Amino acid sequence: MKRKLPPLGALRAFDAVARLQSFKLAAEEIGVSPTAISHQIRLLESLLGVSVFERTPRKVALTDDGKILQQASARAFNLLQAAVENIGERHRPAVLTLSATTALITHWLVPRLPALMQQFPALDLRLHADDRIVDLRSKQIDVAIRYGNKPDELLSPRLLQRDRFVLVVSPQLNVASISDLSQTTLIHIDGRQVPQPPPDWPRWRSEFGPTALAVDTGPRFTDEAHAIQAAIAGQGAVIASQLMVQHALESGLLMAPFGYSLPGAAHYFVSNPDGNHGHAVAQLADWFESEMTDPEKASA
Repeated sequence: MKRKLPPLGALRAFDAVARLQSFKLAAEEIGVSPTAISHQIRLLESLLGVSVFERTPRKVALTDDGKILQQASARAFNLLQAAVENIGERHRPAVLTLSATTALITHWLVPRLPALMQQFPALDLRLHADDRIVDLRSKQIDVAIRYGNKPDELLSPRLLQRDRFVLVVSPQLNVASISDLSQTTLIHIDGRQVPQPPPDWPRWRSEFGPTALAVDTGPRFTDEAHAIQAAIAGQGAVIASQLMVQHALESGLLMAPFGYSLPGAAHYFVSNPDGNHGHAVAQLADWFESEMTDPEKASA
């Protein structure tokens, strides 16, 4: 027959005295009087039928039976504390800093922020725009969207989407055929490091034409976000990440007149290995994966 467990209050008092080796300090930690602690210990020893402490005027020491009980109580209360912390984290407003490129934040994330905030009202999201790869630990950044090769496994990378590059143009320019590009201003994006080879106009001409396309003229930008804005303003055609122009295509600000595309790299969700709010980070990663792999979901 199993013996009944002593009351939780008696076990809690015992665990505190065993750790602190003091009735007085245990009483201060729990918030009761030393007399109340002594009462709980006497109750525990009465129920167990053994002494758990050797009491001397100078110190309190565990008996052999007390050592057995203390090993179990320490594990039990540590598990309880971890569970309480986990529950608290799940319901505590999470403050997360997310780093991504200027183009991704401007053209993909900002249009979807209302939907994100509606789904996670307790999330306090801070956005950090930087086209360089930042050190999450030194910058105290919780999560980031990385573009290119698979990041270090220490960052727990999750593949979100494999990108393609499409030619987009404002509907007001009336570009309907490949030959129309010869009379259209070409907008260039310089300085791309990924993907390689770059999805630029010379590559477009070699794969899709027209063969006489003058690929050395037209305005040049070092920032994809600015180049996309120029295309939206009707200043010419640009070859841009399909993900970055997705919202502009859905809203009719841009159109992709051709069914051609050039291969891009991949977007990964990464997290700071020293970060907190693991549950919120996992939920945010799920949201990014869902939205990037199902582009029609956000617009719906």
